[in-house]
Amino acid sequence: MDLISIFVTALGLSADSFAVSVSNGLSNRVLRFSDVAFIALIFALFQALMPLAGWLIAGNFVDEIKAADHWIAFFLLSAIGIKMIYESFSEKESSSGINKLSFAVIAAQSFATSIDALIIGITFAFIKVNITTAVIVIGIVTFIFSVSGFYTGKKFGGKFSGYADIAGGIILILLGIKILIEHIYFS
Repeated sequence: MDLISIFVTALGLSADSFAVSVSNGLSNRVLRFSDVAFIALIFALFQALMPLAGWLIAGNFVDEIKAADHWIAFFLLSAIGIKMIYESFSEKESSSGINKLSFAVIAAQSFATSIDALIIGITFAFIKVNITTAVIVIGIVTFIFSVSGFYTGKKFGGKFSGYADIAGGIILILLGIKILIEHIYFS
């Protein structure tokens, strides 16, 4: 697989991270760049290391993982989305825009958006991809997409401030449904 193909693969894998980052930007508009970069780094690490993990296990569990990956992503993204919507109606929640992203939430989002990358990594082992190049390219592309997604959400969040958490939650739920439908009907 050449560098252009790896780059195109990285673009596809990072699309989910971009969508989740838009959602995060909608509801967490006051984060500093260092916080956004840290969150993007976590997304990038998960997205880059999952193909490496898939490449390392290279088929030992491919059928078991492939059979459930879309369900895992669907349930994780939907649960986080429902939580965001629920919290938007909670009176306990401050309207100050303080960062509501815990490390556990970020890790769950990162894991949910990178499950497909595990399967890609298994595929990489079968088609003899330079895994080091692939991991680096996927990580860099995901980092850039995650940062730009956050700021895209941040820009639109100010215009829809009262509905930001609801919109972010809906985006996550729809992303989970999209992953589920793609795997059930188009794989």
